[in-house]
Amino acid sequence: MLTANRLGKRYRSGWALHPISVSFGPGMHGLLGPNGAGKSTLLRMLAGLLAPTTGDAELHGLSVRHPFRSRQHIGFVPQTFRMHGQLTGLEIVKHSVMMRGAAAREAAAAAEAALSAVGLAEQMSWAVRSCSSGMIKRLGIAQAIACDPDVLIVDEPTAGLDPEERVRLRSVLAELSQTKAVILSTHVLSDVGICRDIHVLCEGRLLYSGGKEELAAHAKGQVWRWETSESEWRRQPASGIVAARRTFEGLECRALSMTMPHPYASETEPSMEEGYLALISSSKLRQ
Repeated sequence: MLTANRLGKRYRSGWALHPISVSFGPGMHGLLGPNGAGKSTLLRMLAGLLAPTTGDAELHGLSVRHPFRSRQHIGFVPQTFRMHGQLTGLEIVKHSVMMRGAAAREAAAAAEAALSAVGLAEQMSWAVRSCSSGMIKRLGIAQAIACDPDVLIVDEPTAGLDPEERVRLRSVLAELSQTKAVILSTHVLSDVGICRDIHVLCEGRLLYSGGKEELAAHAKGQVWRWETSESEWRRQPASGIVAARRTFEGLECRALSMTMPHPYASETEPSMEEGYLALISSSKLRQ
């Protein structure tokens, strides 16, 4: 288990991440928050790539403050990375394993296994320049898991991917989470639907840790639903709209509001997305 205790990062301009305590065991963990929330700062400290100002994080008793040892058990995939376009996926992953001291034959076997695990068994001989954005993301994951780490940290893995590639990548991560702790950061709520727990960050503070149902409950009593015509919608649009879909009769609307937003609105059960929006909104109002 990877455990952070009062882990925080402060620069001269202020806190990038206020001290937090959180643990990640086997399974999928979602780190959710708007841009600038502190997600990447937290992930880089957990991976041993950024020295914390306060606190520590440990895996198997190894501190991330001594990253040479802890990094052997942690795989990290940044949001953006570059790979040599003329090299094949197999060559890139094999080279990264050899950089950790493995012999060529052992590294090749590990690379082939990692590429197969992310669904690139048939494309491992392709040059990187011939790969799609989604394939390159999966190649980065293969590189991170080739040495069989206990923890896989992935920063914004679905950014810039089309819907099909997004679903494929989430499936790969879900499969890997059967045997590893997978920490996934994102600002896209659909990405955390496969997670066993969710941690919400906003402006450098940890606002929430728990399940999807409990997150939805943060909007209890604030979500409203009603039906209206498109002509009425154009004449008098309501505030706080989070969703609107066409029906045979007109439009079905949902809004997040502390008060009734429309004369025909009735209170309804909140979704995870609405709970997240309510949580972020209330946090910003308090600051």
